[in-house]
Amino acid sequence: MTEPLWTPSRERIADSHMQRFIERVRDRLDASVTDYERLYHWSLAQPDAFWRELWDFAGVIGDGPGEVAFENWSAMPGTRWFPEARLNFAENLLKRRDDAPAIVFAGEDGSRRELSYRSLYDEVARTALALKDAGVQPGDRVAGYLPNLPETVIAMLAATSMGAVWSSCSPDFGVQGVLDRFGQIEPRVLFVCAAYRYNGKDFDCLARVRELIRKMPSVERVVVVPYMDPEPDLGGMDSAMTWDAFTDNDAVNLRFERLEFDHPLYILYSSGTTGVPKCIVHGAGGTLLQHLKELMLHTDLKRDQRLFYFTTCGWMMWNWLVSGLAAEATIVLFDGSPFHPDGNVLWDLVDEAGIHVFGTSAKWIAACDKAGIRPLESHDLSSLRAILSTGSPLLPESFDYVYRDVKPDVQLSSISGGTDIVSCFALGNPVLPVYQGELQCRGLGMKVEIRSDEGRVVTDQTGELTCSMPFPCMPVSFWNDPAGEKYRAAYFDTHPGIWSHGDYARLTPRGGVIIYGRSDATLNPGGVRIGTAEIYRQVEKLDEILESICVGQEWDDDVRVILFVRLRDGVELDEALRERIRKTIRANATPRHVPARIIAVPDIPRTVSGKITELAVRHVIHGREVKNTSALANPDALEHYRDLRELRE
Repeated sequence: MTEPLWTPSRERIADSHMQRFIERVRDRLDASVTDYERLYHWSLAQPDAFWRELWDFAGVIGDGPGEVAFENWSAMPGTRWFPEARLNFAENLLKRRDDAPAIVFAGEDGSRRELSYRSLYDEVARTALALKDAGVQPGDRVAGYLPNLPETVIAMLAATSMGAVWSSCSPDFGVQGVLDRFGQIEPRVLFVCAAYRYNGKDFDCLARVRELIRKMPSVERVVVVPYMDPEPDLGGMDSAMTWDAFTDNDAVNLRFERLEFDHPLYILYSSGTTGVPKCIVHGAGGTLLQHLKELMLHTDLKRDQRLFYFTTCGWMMWNWLVSGLAAEATIVLFDGSPFHPDGNVLWDLVDEAGIHVFGTSAKWIAACDKAGIRPLESHDLSSLRAILSTGSPLLPESFDYVYRDVKPDVQLSSISGGTDIVSCFALGNPVLPVYQGELQCRGLGMKVEIRSDEGRVVTDQTGELTCSMPFPCMPVSFWNDPAGEKYRAAYFDTHPGIWSHGDYARLTPRGGVIIYGRSDATLNPGGVRIGTAEIYRQVEKLDEILESICVGQEWDDDVRVILFVRLRDGVELDEALRERIRKTIRANATPRHVPARIIAVPDIPRTVSGKITELAVRHVIHGREVKNTSALANPDALEHYRDLRELRE
């Protein structure tokens, strides 16, 4: 599509942080920087000036920045950022101390809470003193096995205020899934919840917690948030106490420990579907600076606006959402199912909480469309300025759905990055138009290029998404990887000295990015690479199909495409429907995209963060072991793919 779906008004452009930053750079540093394209290229040509200017523009608090000082500038990994600077992540998120709302919380059960910036500071101060009394020191790990609650944010800020390292999992992880993660990093303090609610059902957590602490001897203190259970039974847990008892002290002041720029802040985890998850360590300064860039410039989040992302605290979008506090905005938390009691619950929350920036997954937007939900007809949405989508490629039809059935005047930003960088390579831009199926732009300071299998940079062609310049939110390290071997193997083996991200993508002539799916899930029939998103786009147009998953099966010294579909209730996958699927794919993609087999399945496996997992299905249909089913939200779904007769024909 050549015509944009949305173009920002002159007034909106003039009022944006991005436009102000363009003018700042133009007036102070380079008169040729007059639009985003020139700003982007300037940020690559003058990285030291760009990152220093961003530090000042975003109002980072700390001792510095000092020299950007790119040590080992020509090598990745190895660059050291802002070696003279010292800062504290929590101090930057708590710089506001007034009575404006910092956190608005909504639970599936109808519960609502609000916490001001002043109250948030006080709660963090008490929790930090309690952690200090528990013996926590800088560099110690503090973990949360928690829903998306205000207490989760408070515990994180308390831990990071003193230089401890925070890591979290959502309570829908099973015991083995938590052990696979926290067991590696050995936390001293574990925050947990008594119970949680999802899709109208309450789930007890304490039985799993008892088993966990028996198997994690590093845990010296368990703090139980009495969510969904005001009087939790702490029997069998000598190290446990309730949240209120733990934070019962008179702390009024919070001492922020300012540490080096790359001091560890978060430990996040790879999906772990093919083995024990990798523990990815992110630094405080790089995370803060990158998030401020993305939230303030690319998302245009402003003071007093309200930011929401539907996420659990086991997904990196929780870490991204919480950084909205550094922009002096209000973050809106939701815990529960996005489809209970029906698919309007999050749209209801937009109106109720006055949300300005609304984030969710591509699959949820597609599901709303399939369910016939039309917020344009049923909701006000007057506060809503931007919709963000990630987790998988946002289908072009979902772009159409948003502008047709949600809100015509909204910035729809498909964003893409990942846990590996706790941020984005490509994302939105308030001064640029939105085109169907495209991410608006590459992020400032991120030299994103598309490379062929031979390593050649290509334009307007599909290939591997790479980044050929250092950036400050690269992981500090992997846990228990002292020589950096796992780190280098994860990102730099394919193209030495260049970050290979694992996405199959294309850069458009106008500077947008199209993501076709994970490159490790790319299909290769007859030696021709095909992105799975190209097939999903066509298949999921059909009303009979709720969702699909596509993998390559090794067959006759080649690879053939196998498509699994989950159908609406009452629909049968007969030959007529199979032929409609084939014709739709052939007419709108290419004959090579047409699957050799189309098979109905009752469920599609996905990770606990909601992403479908093609790699696990591919392993199962080839009779290979899926090494870590605890990383899946619904591991039983894999049984539907074993020994299917159609796969032997």
